Amino acid sequence: MLRKLGVSVARHRLIALLCWAVALAACLATALLGVTGESLFQRLSSAGPSVDGEAQTATDLIEGPADQQTESLSLLVHPTDLASPDLAAILDSAALRLEQVDGVAQVVNPLVIPPLPDGSPNPAAAPLLSADGAGMLLTVAMDTTDGTVSDPLLTYVQRRLQVAADEIGQLDPNTQVEVGGAPLIVESLVAVAESDLQKGELIALPFALLVMLIIFGGILAAGIPLVGAIASIIGALGMLYAFTYVSDIGITVMNVITVIGLGLSIDYGLLMVSRFREEFRARVGGGGPGAPPGPHGEPFADLPPLKTGELATLPHHRHSRHELMLQAVGATVNTAGRTVLYSGLTFAIATAGLLVFEPSIIRAIAIGAICVVLIAILTALVMVPALLGYLGERLVQPGVLTRIPGVGRWLTRFGDIAPEEGVFSKLARLVQRAPVLVALGGTAVLLLLSSPVLSMTVANSADDAIPPSSTQYDFITTLNEEFPLATAPRVLLVSNTDEAAAVAWATEVATLPGVTYVAPPVDQNGHWVSRVEVDTHQGDDVVRLIRADRPAFDNWVAGADAQAVDYLDSLAGGAPWAVLIIALATFVLLFLMTGSVIIPLTALVISAISLGAAAGVLVWGFQEGNLSGLLNFDPVTISGVDALVLTLVLTFGFGLAMDYEMFLLARIKEHHDRGESTRLSIETGLQSSGRIITSAALIIVLVFAGFATGELMQMKQIGTALAVAVLLDATLVRIVLVPAVMTSLERVLWWAPRWTAPIHTRFGLSE
Repeated sequence: MLRKLGVSVARHRLIALLCWAVALAACLATALLGVTGESLFQRLSSAGPSVDGEAQTATDLIEGPADQQTESLSLLVHPTDLASPDLAAILDSAALRLEQVDGVAQVVNPLVIPPLPDGSPNPAAAPLLSADGAGMLLTVAMDTTDGTVSDPLLTYVQRRLQVAADEIGQLDPNTQVEVGGAPLIVESLVAVAESDLQKGELIALPFALLVMLIIFGGILAAGIPLVGAIASIIGALGMLYAFTYVSDIGITVMNVITVIGLGLSIDYGLLMVSRFREEFRARVGGGGPGAPPGPHGEPFADLPPLKTGELATLPHHRHSRHELMLQAVGATVNTAGRTVLYSGLTFAIATAGLLVFEPSIIRAIAIGAICVVLIAILTALVMVPALLGYLGERLVQPGVLTRIPGVGRWLTRFGDIAPEEGVFSKLARLVQRAPVLVALGGTAVLLLLSSPVLSMTVANSADDAIPPSSTQYDFITTLNEEFPLATAPRVLLVSNTDEAAAVAWATEVATLPGVTYVAPPVDQNGHWVSRVEVDTHQGDDVVRLIRADRPAFDNWVAGADAQAVDYLDSLAGGAPWAVLIIALATFVLLFLMTGSVIIPLTALVISAISLGAAAGVLVWGFQEGNLSGLLNFDPVTISGVDALVLTLVLTFGFGLAMDYEMFLLARIKEHHDRGESTRLSIETGLQSSGRIITSAALIIVLVFAGFATGELMQMKQIGTALAVAVLLDATLVRIVLVPAVMTSLERVLWWAPRWTAPIHTRFGLSE
């Protein structure tokens, strides 16, 4: 079926490419212009990972129904003379104008809040005054519709506050004046995400093109995988826009899905083009897999290799060049395309394991990633064969770069089609001299790289990772440093009891380790609420201590740290099911591909050890701060390995590992099915796939590294960890450890219980 698909697409290439052009134009227009006037970037949110746990329940109790909630913008002034009449006049004028605006629910100016009857400061003003008494916040609360402020209202309030900020700035140039709030933070993070995406693509795509130019020696062959990657990115953006109407799509979701689609599409395109060149050359100038038999039963054994332009001179009875091209495309889709299909399915299955988790952001990433993988598979099986059909003969002719004196000979060393004997076959034979020893040594290296995991602290750091390039960075930094009572509470005590009992509970909590201060309970929407201040990065421990010893009345623990605890507990509950789904599905797929139960088991074990090394890099580089200088981040803001990052790195890292496992196993099995011994099939399989695996890995490492240079901390961590995971997998694991393990198990490598033979015969992944 795949062979027929390849031939059909190549034969009707114009129709196929026109369909792609129309679909991609629609996706691009939708992402940039939108359907309702909002572009994709305008519809993204910056909400961190959360679940419907105890913390969210408490938040709903004290904030009231969603239709009664508001969003706020604040004018921050620090330091300043709070007794200045000029300052008071500017603030009074701004407040008066804003109070008259339809949609403004409340304007709170701490300078006009009267003291208590006894003359003491009013507690209501405390959150709006700086701790040093030299700053203040003017806060404007706005009505929302479905939790969102209308754009005209938000724009007007922001502009009015900015006018006041400019006037205050003229009074004293040394005064810091900022306008900020949650809606503006979202806008700033979306802008950073958009900038990171453009920056990552500008870094990744040129380097990827350079690597492919070296591999293929020509622009045409190198450009095909890149075209497929761009098509996947455009398709992913259009797909994400559609998903914004189904659920909230966070900033990280877009960047993660885009970088995965980009990397996989280039990998798949690289494999397809390389195999096509191999198949086409075999048919017109020498032996090779799938070549039509010559007069002596060998694939064109009597034909010398063709020179530039010589294909056009072939006699008609030796197949027309067009028919040879169609056969080569069909064989390419049937071999490399089959590998792409099963590799993509394995990646999709690994990603589908994320669907068992409760947080909506993880499910959104899972659904989006599955769709992106499907797009990448489609580009490889439909778009790339259509392009191959157009370019045909020109892809097997020497490229422009190979004609440059001195460069051509150098490029042939790194070409996509490996000779029968080379570096990888020699390495395989070297490994096979002492396979057990090499396997133990490789495993020891991976375990050493994994050792930092023993000190791992899993955290939810999404709320703390505001990049310095954000337009709201100064506002947030000053707010956290000078207005601690105005920041989102890390821990809140919420109770449904009398005031005396609430006070007693607050007093008891104040004695716990890590707690620095507990505010007196205040009535909020019919519940007593106490704010708990904790030491830096100690909030999770404090929440668990409070929940471990609860009072008798109805109570809840809320706040950002409590939400983080609920989120982590939710992930821990779903993790075993995710691992089970991924392991079973991958085992079945690899069994259907190889007919062995040993190969899937070894693949799962080796991948698990390899992923431990990637997690170790997260701990060493980010939690311990060793990469802070290289990647430009403040290690003080990192409380541990972000739970979302860890989940995605392990899932996507596993999918990518299986990607290269498929590349290698497909070739090994191809040679084994021809009657080669296990050792020889490992050697020849590694030699024929080693260049492509290494080249594909190098490209995807560059892609991830490009996105790791961005500002968003989660993307920085994901890009770094996955780059390391792919680098290790394509070098130490795939080229050394896997051949060593397979050789060590050569006597039982292809074993499977007898009762599984009919299953593999009936459902096995073969033509």
